[in-house]
Amino acid sequence: MKSRESLVRLKEFQVKEKRRQLAQLQLMMSEFERMSKELESQIAVEEKKSGITDPNHFAYPTFAKAARQRSDNLQVSIRELKVQQDAAELALEEAEAEYSKAAALEERDNAVRMRA
Repeated sequence: MKSRESLVRLKEFQVKEKRRQLAQLQLMMSEFERMSKELESQIAVEEKKSGITDPNHFAYPTFAKAARQRSDNLQVSIRELKVQQDAAELALEEAEAEYSKAAALEERDNAVRMRA
């Protein structure tokens, strides 16, 4: 029955690893959102300082243009991470289900051993 115990420990490890990966994705997304908001506020300050809010204007501040591009890139990254997060949540659900099955089998085996 050692193999069942090993299987349960393996499944438990996989669940913990999936949770860690999911938390890491969520942390990255929140950090990117924070950075994007910070860039947006810097863009607003730069536009207010120059008095030009049209990015296509020839005198639009170069810093604001570069910051807007970085902010747009962060938004794309956030959307890509959201897709990864959805996949990670699905993988976590599957891992939890497998862990539950393995734990139930181990409990059943332990109950059989106790009766014998």
